[in-house]
Amino acid sequence: MRARVRAFAFAIQGLKSLFLSQCHARFHALAALVVIALGFSIGISANEWCMVILAITSVLSSEGFNTAIELLTDRVSTEPHPLAGKAKDVAAGAVLISSVGAAAIGTMIFAPKIWRLL
Repeated sequence: MRARVRAFAFAIQGLKSLFLSQCHARFHALAALVVIALGFSIGISANEWCMVILAITSVLSSEGFNTAIELLTDRVSTEPHPLAGKAKDVAAGAVLISSVGAAAIGTMIFAPKIWRLL
């Protein structure tokens, strides 16, 4: 049991490190809070909440994986290498993919509701 609690503590430390060191992770977290507040204020359905939660966790998870890849790449070698640059670019591209997907989901869910309010 102690090992599981320690593992959880390490995960929390990883999240702290992610949000304290990465401005994009903080931006995505702020965007997630805005979307959550908007979802409550507009009253989205349970199915829509599922999609919003999936989009948010996808973006934040990809941001974490991107950061981990960048840190490991920098640890392996401090000298520039074309493959290291490609690895970082691919990881950043994954964040972009999940962010665009999240924006599409958000637009599909929130745009019609906001339009009706106007």
